[in-house]
Amino acid sequence: MKSNLLGVEQAVVRRDVTPEFVLTENGRAGEPVIAAFRRLAEQLAAREAELLSLMVYGTPAVRKEIADAMQAVLGETQWPVTWVESPSGITAPFAGLQAFAVSNVLVTRVRVGRQVVGSVYEDGQSRHCLLGGLVPTSVAMQPGAQVQQMFGNLTWALEQAGFELADVVRTWFYNDDIVAWYDEFNRVRSAHYASVKWRTGSIPASTGIGASNPSGAALTLAAWAVQPLDGGSCAQEIGSPLQCPAPAYGSAFSRAMEITSGGWRRLLISGTASIHPGGETAWVGNAKKQIDLTMEVIAAILQSRGMTFRDVTRATAYFEHPLFKPYFDGWCMAHDLAKMPVVATHCDICRSDLLFELELDACVRGEGLAEIEPISAQGLPSIA
Repeated sequence: MKSNLLGVEQAVVRRDVTPEFVLTENGRAGEPVIAAFRRLAEQLAAREAELLSLMVYGTPAVRKEIADAMQAVLGETQWPVTWVESPSGITAPFAGLQAFAVSNVLVTRVRVGRQVVGSVYEDGQSRHCLLGGLVPTSVAMQPGAQVQQMFGNLTWALEQAGFELADVVRTWFYNDDIVAWYDEFNRVRSAHYASVKWRTGSIPASTGIGASNPSGAALTLAAWAVQPLDGGSCAQEIGSPLQCPAPAYGSAFSRAMEITSGGWRRLLISGTASIHPGGETAWVGNAKKQIDLTMEVIAAILQSRGMTFRDVTRATAYFEHPLFKPYFDGWCMAHDLAKMPVVATHCDICRSDLLFELELDACVRGEGLAEIEPISAQGLPSIA
């Protein structure tokens, strides 16, 4: 059954409530792109699942092949798609995809014009809105103006679904040529956030990475907003035991946010890189050491919430150069994490001296906003 109301399309799946999940498919050298989408379709069918949002990683050279494969296997696009395009592949031109999906719930769609940019569902305790593929209306403007216009589009899309910017807990910004104008981006974002009374009391967790998009826009955006059904708050900022808050050096995001709803604690860790506690880049020029430190920092955040890398549901590894990936693979092998669901892609990091960045989500069962005793750097096990 489908209906339309105020630009929101509804699709009924089944009625009993279950949490969302993420399916990761990596591109494989020598295989056509359509093979990954076929594997995705098989998993969705097995779970009787509805797509909420899709993140696609690849080079512009395979853009048409990706679009054709998506259409051929999944049909007309009725969910947000965020394109993260890199200058070259690492193991293949199509790096992979991450599909946010849900079973057994009502899903509503949000449109900006003809494009589906959002999906809304409930988990029994909260309403969730996953948005993606948002770009400015005019790509001819200067980058800073495009950021402002994109925030306007984000606010409008949220309002169509009954949300506000204050409900957003996680953002993904993919900025074309990011290093050239990252300072300007931060100024515009900080100014826009200054007047927002965030439901959680904290600015969202975020990723800011250099990547192009099919629209030719200065940037594209994905976001996650949460609105508890009881009107309270179900998310909280999580600090990093080994790094200072990002606003201390002018970047407006939280190190991590934790959503506790529907019987689960979902930890959303921002894009994390090799940064000293004071905000300076650590291990300049040494990709292996930067990767080791990044993983140690993330391990500390996970441990602070009673989690480990084995609770990871989705991860994206961004490499400034494809030659750096073996260092990450070696770290994962050494820690028995070869099967961690991660897409590896070649993208610029927000600083020219940063060579690697990793973002990830983790999930465990839990009720209520969990109060876990904070840990100190001295209390962490060494994983170097």
